[in-house]
Amino acid sequence: MPSLFYPMRFDAVAVSCEHASNRIPARYQAYFRRARAALDSHRGWDIDALSVARAIARRCRAPIFAANASRLLIDLNRSPHHRALFSQWSRPLPSDARAAIVEGYYQPYRDRVEAHLRACLDRGESVLLLSVHSFTPIWEGVERTADIGFLYDPRRRGERILCAQWKDALAVAAPALRVRRNYPYRGTNDGFSVALRRSLRSARFACVELEFNQALLSRGNSATIAGVVAAALDRARNVAAPAALDAEVGVEPGAHGSTSPPHQR
Repeated sequence: MPSLFYPMRFDAVAVSCEHASNRIPARYQAYFRRARAALDSHRGWDIDALSVARAIARRCRAPIFAANASRLLIDLNRSPHHRALFSQWSRPLPSDARAAIVEGYYQPYRDRVEAHLRACLDRGESVLLLSVHSFTPIWEGVERTADIGFLYDPRRRGERILCAQWKDALAVAAPALRVRRNYPYRGTNDGFSVALRRSLRSARFACVELEFNQALLSRGNSATIAGVVAAALDRARNVAAPAALDAEVGVEPGAHGSTSPPHQR
């Protein structure tokens, strides 16, 4: 008789942070003279995301991959032909300059992450990528109703079950935290995780985008929050899940579709 439970263990974990920095390399700074306010805001980077990503990586003993340039130069979390790949400051650059940015910043980052994940799979391991982001507390004048969001593809059994178990584990460990699945965005929106699923094409690969409310991280407790989240992940990875979770869709009301402006992520 087949088992009714699926243990969601992973042999390896990696952490990425595509919007870790608001840095503009020296050779392009002249194009961003009037962009200081934007660079210092959420338009320029995911505020506090790198600090919590580093803390999660330490707790999980995982390698971390972090962007070293602002998404206003080029957005590492957008597909090559997405209209928001370049910003209003970098889009007017000559085509050869834009190509150099792709070759110097975008492609090397994506290649490094994918190469690491593919090496894990080639060794026969199952691997989980945690892509860490932060989101603004207010969206178009409306307060967002989550502290942490898990973004994933609900069609992928491993991701769906893991996120359900992870959410349950956090409800026990930190009941005051408001945790939602596929909120404030959908895990199937255009992004690096979608590209990786398509490229790696393996049931042994899973990706969850962790979205943290900046109001939560602004209290200076990134390390504490990371510890709680990582400990709950450990419990979720080692608890068998009922097969009924296979039927859950896992998209919550209020999640933004692919038309959401990228600088609000």
